[in-house]
Amino acid sequence: MSVATRPSLGPGDEPDSDVAETCIPIASDLDIIRARQMGRAQASKLGFSSTDLTLIATAISELARNIVMYAREGEMILRLVRSSEKQGIAVIARDKGPGIVDVPQALKGGYSTSRSLGLGLPGVRRLMDEFEIESQVGRGTVVTIRKWTVVRCP
Repeated sequence: MSVATRPSLGPGDEPDSDVAETCIPIASDLDIIRARQMGRAQASKLGFSSTDLTLIATAISELARNIVMYAREGEMILRLVRSSEKQGIAVIARDKGPGIVDVPQALKGGYSTSRSLGLGLPGVRRLMDEFEIESQVGRGTVVTIRKWTVVRCP
């Protein structure tokens, strides 16, 4: 099942050609910290506010924690993206874990299969400008998030 809460990249919305994407293997708490730090550092290059940097780092941390908790291992791809009027960071969290049986239910606040508060995926969706999820039971999950800022003249 796939759920998208904002439009995907369209014509003219392309990865920033000046910056290579970064792939971070996720399998431990140390990897979660590394992904959070690297995402914050990449986003800071685009001039995001300190508030937005915190939101981006929090979203990355939540997605990485889900990988460790539910799939045990996966990866996060950090990519700077740009269109004619905006620039931002795209984060792709991907695993080959058990998948999510009921994606719409998992996106409701308060739902959890691990006795947590159930704020992970719904929280990430609220923090970012775009949120997409694809999950297949027994095959894994891919979550793509984006945060945008206005392109500033040099």
